[in-house]
Amino acid sequence: MPTRRTVLKLSSLAAAGMIAGMPFPGRRSQPSTFTSRRPSVRDRRCTSDAVESIIASVKKDIHSAELRWLFENCFPNTLDTTVFTGTRNGKPDTFVITGDINAMWLRDSTAQVWPYLPYIADDTTLRSMIEGVIHRQSYCITLDPYANAFNKGNEGSYWEKDLTKMKPELHERKWEIDSLCYPIRLAYGFWKKTGDTSVFDSEWHQAAKLIIQTFREQQRLKGLGPYSFRRSTTTPYDTLPLGGYGNPTKPNGMIHSGFRPSDDACIYPMLVPSNHFAVVSLRQLSELLVHVSADPELAAECTATADTVEHALRHSAVLDHKEFGTIYAYEIDGFGNALFMDDANVPSLLSLPYLNVCSKHDPVYQRTRKFVLSSSNPYFFSGRAAEGIGGPHAGLDMIWPLGIIMRALTSDSDDEILQCLRFLKSTHAGTGFMHESFDKDDPSKYTRKWFAWANTLFGELIVTLHAERPHLLLEDI
Repeated sequence: MPTRRTVLKLSSLAAAGMIAGMPFPGRRSQPSTFTSRRPSVRDRRCTSDAVESIIASVKKDIHSAELRWLFENCFPNTLDTTVFTGTRNGKPDTFVITGDINAMWLRDSTAQVWPYLPYIADDTTLRSMIEGVIHRQSYCITLDPYANAFNKGNEGSYWEKDLTKMKPELHERKWEIDSLCYPIRLAYGFWKKTGDTSVFDSEWHQAAKLIIQTFREQQRLKGLGPYSFRRSTTTPYDTLPLGGYGNPTKPNGMIHSGFRPSDDACIYPMLVPSNHFAVVSLRQLSELLVHVSADPELAAECTATADTVEHALRHSAVLDHKEFGTIYAYEIDGFGNALFMDDANVPSLLSLPYLNVCSKHDPVYQRTRKFVLSSSNPYFFSGRAAEGIGGPHAGLDMIWPLGIIMRALTSDSDDEILQCLRFLKSTHAGTGFMHESFDKDDPSKYTRKWFAWANTLFGELIVTLHAERPHLLLEDI
């Protein structure tokens, strides 16, 4: 049975250059000749002329041969290996697997195709593929707005015995706020890039209604709501306590989440970064409902809910930390209890500027960032190979490249960004790809050989640097 925790132990040669006791960033990875790890052209799932043009343009300006090789392998990985295009009801339909798990997460599928949005005006194939993702996500939400991951058909799942309202079309039914935010992010981004309203059909509108309904239910202002989840497992963060509803809360207007973006159970159900993401998403959904769906009543409900959540965040989620001052908590319960930590999965506290929640220079964010990137964060790990954020999902001492990439994307420091690039370049264990996580002292111990979200986000980082800080790519990293 596949899991997101499979650890692959490679030979010591796969991490050549790892000299015992050598501090980062001096570690080097191999091979010394960088042969493309992409599938042959005929075996690629989807080919975009625009993306190929960007790869050719950007890689010319990367000085490091290894970094150039990583970029060329990683940036097109979603297109090369994970998209299954077709039609449904006469419209584009795109099913996007995460990589080595043959299922589609609403979160991952958006994140995997998001970096290609800037190029859809120049490539009809790419545009149709992303239209298909929007259509498929709308369909998935109408199947069940509480599910996080879906099957291509009705083949069922090895999680079908979970104690929740499973259906054959669902891969997993963990309620995560961000699962409904990411499809809004993609639809809104597509509309802003193209002005095309054809994707906003009746199914999309039904999905929009279910999104706001689900968010309102999970504010829990009128009871616990219809969702509960339990799993027979020895892993505590794979199930919810107290009858499957999670730990108790005192509702304050924030949206409750059963699970985090890592698919790990929340300790306190009011997950702060996901609520921030929901505020942004609800305002975007409101704009869409006004301009493309002519539903001002539902748009007003979105705006009112966003206002309520935002007010609760300001008054309940910004708390005093004894060392760092006033910062964002990661989770709260409304009774005054709070969890101070961050997880590498996005939305995270670190990622708030990336998700357009706040400015990089916002004082509360800056203080929170200092906390997140310190030993006071229980999931910030520093070892011989690298330093970075992890999370409970892959275990202690396991650093996630997602966190390193997000650190670079939200930084204004050339030195910090260069350090992140060195970490990423020296910890892929000779594979030429990003992984879910790697051991802080030994990157040859890693999880998920094929994790397209991390690969594509790494490509997004390089493209962003090429546009905004091209001098960094000329460094001998």
